[in-house]
Amino acid sequence: MIIFRKAIFLIPLICIALIGCSTTKKASKSSKEEATETKSGGEKEGDLKPYDEVITDEAVTQEGLFRVHKIDEKYYYEIPDSLLKREMLLVSRISKTATDLGYGGQKLNTQVVRWQKKDNDILFRHVSFSNVASDSLPIHEAVRNSNLEPIVATFDIKSLGEDSSGVVIDVTDLYSEDIPSLGLQSRQRERYKVRRLDSDRSFINYIHTYPENVEVRKLFTYQAMQPPSNASTNTITVEINHSMVLLPEQPMRARRIDPRVGYFSVSQTDYGSDAQKAERVRYATRYKLVPSDEEAYLRGELVEPVEPIIYYIDSATPEKWRPYLKQGVEDWQEAFEAAGFKNAIIAKDAPTAAEDSAFSPEDARYSVIRYYASDIQNASGPHVHDPRSGQILESDINWYHNIMNLLRNWYFVQTAAANPKARSAKFSDETMGQLIRFVSSHELGHTLGLQHNMAASSAFPVDSLRSKSFTDTHGTAPSIMDYARFNYVAQPGDGVTSLYPAIGEYDKWAIKWAYSWFPERMGRDEIRKTLNTWVKERADDPVYFFSGGGDPRAQTEDLGDDAMKASRYGIANLKKTLNNLVEWTNQPGETYEDLDELYSQIIGQWRRYMGHVVSNIGGVYKTTKTYDQEGEVYEPVPAQKQEAAMDFLIEEAFETPMWMVNNEVLNRINSASSVNEMRSRQAGVLGRILEPMRIGRLIETEARYDGEAYSAYEMMEDLRDGIWSELDSNSEISVYRRNLQRAYLDNMKSLMREELPPEYARYFKSLSVNVSQSDIRPIVVDQLMQLEDQVQQTSSSVRDDATRMHLRNVERRIDRILNPNES
Repeated sequence: MIIFRKAIFLIPLICIALIGCSTTKKASKSSKEEATETKSGGEKEGDLKPYDEVITDEAVTQEGLFRVHKIDEKYYYEIPDSLLKREMLLVSRISKTATDLGYGGQKLNTQVVRWQKKDNDILFRHVSFSNVASDSLPIHEAVRNSNLEPIVATFDIKSLGEDSSGVVIDVTDLYSEDIPSLGLQSRQRERYKVRRLDSDRSFINYIHTYPENVEVRKLFTYQAMQPPSNASTNTITVEINHSMVLLPEQPMRARRIDPRVGYFSVSQTDYGSDAQKAERVRYATRYKLVPSDEEAYLRGELVEPVEPIIYYIDSATPEKWRPYLKQGVEDWQEAFEAAGFKNAIIAKDAPTAAEDSAFSPEDARYSVIRYYASDIQNASGPHVHDPRSGQILESDINWYHNIMNLLRNWYFVQTAAANPKARSAKFSDETMGQLIRFVSSHELGHTLGLQHNMAASSAFPVDSLRSKSFTDTHGTAPSIMDYARFNYVAQPGDGVTSLYPAIGEYDKWAIKWAYSWFPERMGRDEIRKTLNTWVKERADDPVYFFSGGGDPRAQTEDLGDDAMKASRYGIANLKKTLNNLVEWTNQPGETYEDLDELYSQIIGQWRRYMGHVVSNIGGVYKTTKTYDQEGEVYEPVPAQKQEAAMDFLIEEAFETPMWMVNNEVLNRINSASSVNEMRSRQAGVLGRILEPMRIGRLIETEARYDGEAYSAYEMMEDLRDGIWSELDSNSEISVYRRNLQRAYLDNMKSLMREELPPEYARYFKSLSVNVSQSDIRPIVVDQLMQLEDQVQQTSSSVRDDATRMHLRNVERRIDRILNPNES
């Protein structure tokens, strides 16, 4: 019998929360009657086989969390009594995949499980912590009775353990069944028309066991009518890794979430609280950090944690990018110092096979930055946590090779006008490396538990972003968790060289809030009181303001405290970049592929600016507060700012932005679609302004803030005047404006219909205003009647043929909208 002294990781791929596991139980049993008798009469050890008859001399054995035995093609778990009933976290991930079928490292399922002995069976149960009560309270029993743990699978006990203190079960059959929770998910099965699992082409690659976890690697082959790749084979093959990790016997002391600080959370209904209701509580997800010298920590000295947070860089990562990924991790050292810890977070290269043959990035004991050969332009930072307390157990940053293309596009479009380092279709390794560092630091924040803080960038005055001294100190936002990408505000000649965020004041504060250690003698209420005091002390400083979205101050990809001002600076830079685009992308011997892509990115950036401004119209600020804070939670965007937003949109979106029609560029990438593309851009902005929900909010704020609000009628008047301004001067209407005006009529028609077209239908799913019973349609009718009068007064005196035909068509359209039942 071979003993592996280094534990290897394995996991029971037990039918996780699935129905179809019935064949797993006693599939090879020849006498069910005997088993029934054993259960009815209680456990009879004499009915079990001796250990050495089950685990024979042919067994290859590994020592770890469970002892794992392999005999021929059969696998056995030897589970010690001490681990029966213990909670374990089961994490399933894709390790290798077919083209277009997910990606390596993608998490498929996470759940808490427990192994439980009943007579001569082992029950494998799914455990939920959504409803809880302290086991010291009488209601605890009622909670248990209302939350019976599902039995996912059962296994015959083949023998007692070698020292008679555990049990031996055969788990082989578990892996021969098609258990959806352990393989392809239902949406994938439906999409690819999966018929069944082919057991003849599916097998266990290995089962490894480690001191704290068990790992199973299984190759699944399915018969599928429409596989995502290799269609002629009617086959999907995917390799999945399952990690079963022992949860701490004593859960970490949880920290109640505070909506004024942005952390991911776990949620429970606590029936044991004194809230006089079934209280829904949420706990922040965070690593457990304990000072190595508690007394020194309490004196205010920086102390190393007992167990630092360690991230390993995947060995598949190109060597030249590894230092930057490490810097992105260790940039958080400064934030942890705000919580009283030094050397709290460390980055290392993953050990080579020669250094540690047992190391695996799928091993749930290790947090790894995984590098994927993928054309996905992204990175992500998920984490695995204990649902009982929110304790983060491990994290993996998924880093896709093609994110470099995304970084190139962002950095070029947003900074090239003022930044010579960005004026190329391919950046230097140093420039790209620093961009990688920035993104890895952002994703690392997610793995520490931090949510996006989209409001952070609104703390800085727009003009401060044009200051070299300010940006050298503060970057572009007080949080790297905002989507405050690159400094599009800084103008040529400003001398600004710090063009993206770093770990900022908000990040340091958020780490202090979540990771500060409190001694056990402090009670839960005292800790909550201390944390609340900290939050209130910072409440009036916008640098510490948190919002996840739904507020014009909390938008993605924006900068500064004034969207109109920042966007005007941004557009000025876009114009310069477009005028130099052919020169700055010049690559002898290459086609115009990069020119085409970057032109599209410039237009996309303009759309972002328009979106930032539109959000102010009908916008409402939300500042989360508690009863012990003064002031209101909800406030409408000031009327003056909403009016300024409309003025901006009329000037920058609806007065045709002819700077985009750059023939030096278009003659190389566009044959004959620029007119229609301009229509699409302008119509998109118009459609957002005329969303029913936005108009409904304007009606709401006018009713609640009489005399102080920007009303829906005023907004519609300003919009009509801006889009139809040629009627006042009896001017020729260009092809671009004619298209925009037709889009206006289409939007007005949609607002008058009971059934909106598909592009608007999505707004009605969550609409808080009933269009037909609100003021929206009377306002629309009034606007169309005024427009009809203007058109009739103008059309007869227009000399331009295209304009005259257009206005005649407009009259007919208005009539059909207002009188749909007349022939």
